[in-house]
Amino acid sequence: MGRTKTVILIGDGMGDLPIAELGDRTPLEYVDTPAMDFVATNGELALLKTVPDGFPPGSDVANLSLLGYRPEEFYSGRSPLEAASMGVELGPRDLAFRCNLVTLDHAADGRVTMVDYSGGHISTPDAHQLLNALAQQLNNDHSHFYPGISYRHLLVVEDGPEDYVAEPPHDHTGGTVTEFWHSMLASPVGETIQKACDILASHPLNLQRQAKGEHPANAIWLWGQGKAPLMPTLRERYGVTGSLISAVDLLKGIGTYAGLRIIDVAGATGYIDTNYAGKVEAALQAIVDEDLVVVHVEAPDEAGHQGSMADKLKAIGDFDRKVVKPVLEGLQNGPPFRLLVAMDHFTPLQTRTHNSMPVPIAIYDSEQAGIASGLTYTEQNAIKTGMLYANGQDFFNRLMEP
Repeated sequence: MGRTKTVILIGDGMGDLPIAELGDRTPLEYVDTPAMDFVATNGELALLKTVPDGFPPGSDVANLSLLGYRPEEFYSGRSPLEAASMGVELGPRDLAFRCNLVTLDHAADGRVTMVDYSGGHISTPDAHQLLNALAQQLNNDHSHFYPGISYRHLLVVEDGPEDYVAEPPHDHTGGTVTEFWHSMLASPVGETIQKACDILASHPLNLQRQAKGEHPANAIWLWGQGKAPLMPTLRERYGVTGSLISAVDLLKGIGTYAGLRIIDVAGATGYIDTNYAGKVEAALQAIVDEDLVVVHVEAPDEAGHQGSMADKLKAIGDFDRKVVKPVLEGLQNGPPFRLLVAMDHFTPLQTRTHNSMPVPIAIYDSEQAGIASGLTYTEQNAIKTGMLYANGQDFFNRLMEP
């Protein structure tokens, strides 16, 4: 017999804290999620520590753990992972930066406010217009802009400043970022940042966005820098072949370094308007010939960063109804399988940023009917089980066991 088919479904940032308006329930407890509940009730429910002590609770660190890697051994920064997904090969002297298109407000008294970490959730075609303008005017022998998806882009600087420090912009939505901004401008890449802002402020596209009452993408925010990591593939570690489906460059980069085939799905946006059906269809097709398929959905995390309760509730409900349910049904018509429902980290609505709390995971094995938690898929129920995987490697060894 061959290896058991394994599908990993990741609802990015689904975890949350109790909210008074929801009757002191979390969004995951509030929303009806029968498919995820089936996986948890009829399978193993546990907690997984995706963020090691001392590491930032980002999607980069947490999703490395979900694929069985110890960030302590393999994490070198967020941006090199995104570079890999974009086909950008980093040289040994190259430093990659995540380059967000953001909306900043510069007040008369000098205060700088992060109005929107995503430039008004700018569309990819619009963002490419802006990135192309930056590339045409600022690219040189030592630095290069690369366009990505929506507000998420890349800047590669040869011999860039490895001690550069910047906050993730989504951690400061609606907040004052004056000190961070001036620190960035005073850094070795500050001149590039300032020139980019000058170009963006006068770009016709941003003037049009302002005229329509939309947030202009009037600045770049560089963060998450790092050099290329050295990672063994999942084939080398576990002997598995597989694919990854995501709208997010970061996840595609992790998949690339893990040796997974990256499947691009038309209409996959990274938000609540994403093409769920296309992702499910691609996953069920891929698992026919492969051992492992990973499906990542960004929408709950984006809603958490925006502080939108309505969007987060919708994102969780859609993940259950449009992803988990049809994948589960599709797998039940085939060979033996394991289905994992997980999140990488919490993105609480009240804080609008990630935290490092262990996350609930649920593993349903079609051949191990005797393993059943009897509990629905929620944060508190996972705590009740008393089961904790201390790191991603221990968890993934369990997931991949014969």
